[in-house]
Amino acid sequence: MAGHNKWSKVKRLKAVTDSRKGKVFSRLARDITLAAKSGGGNPDGNARLRTLLLKARDANMPADNVERAIKKGTGELPGVVFEEITYEGYGAGGVAFVVKVTTDNKTRTAQDVRSAFARNGGNLASTGAVSFQFIHAGQFLIASDQIAEDALLEVALDAGADDVIASEQGFEVRCPVQAFDRVAQVLEQKKLKPESAEIAYIPTTTVPVTDPKVAAQVADLHESLDEIDDVQNVFSNEDSAE
Repeated sequence: MAGHNKWSKVKRLKAVTDSRKGKVFSRLARDITLAAKSGGGNPDGNARLRTLLLKARDANMPADNVERAIKKGTGELPGVVFEEITYEGYGAGGVAFVVKVTTDNKTRTAQDVRSAFARNGGNLASTGAVSFQFIHAGQFLIASDQIAEDALLEVALDAGADDVIASEQGFEVRCPVQAFDRVAQVLEQKKLKPESAEIAYIPTTTVPVTDPKVAAQVADLHESLDEIDDVQNVFSNEDSAE
């Protein structure tokens, strides 16, 4: 597993089994509720909500679930009040982790996240102790068969992106957080469908992991964090074999 390789993570997520779809739907619902709360329930005027609706469609999330999530965000239906929190920590071998959660109970979530780190050779850190090793930015992954690099570069930069990075897997578009909605909207207008579209923590440096024991602990920490219902996303900077 390579924690810094976003394409690898997307590949793993596409292999989600039916037994885990309920958790995927729950996380999408929370994100949709928060997006509707902050930007309104009309996807035509809320690029972040549109992006999430596309994710929900790709995951075959039932339309009723999506509609309820939007109405909770707009206040048309009563619902639990969620808040977003970011935790930082270190895993085995000094691998840095940034954990994004959406929770209605900060105490419970903090205990769950702290326990996951402790069980797998890691520990939580104070705010800012880890995040300086990452760029907080919008990130879109686009398969290379959708568009040529020069054309994508022109489209992305005009929309407010900072860079387009080419790799064997495809193109990675990075943009400032505040430009995320605009870039998402322009890519959609150009009929480009990202493999992934999110506000991410992208590592500026990676930590080589060659010891099998350390690699297993890091993998187990990823799995333990992913099993926590409140965890929405996990970013890390290990560099290890797939």
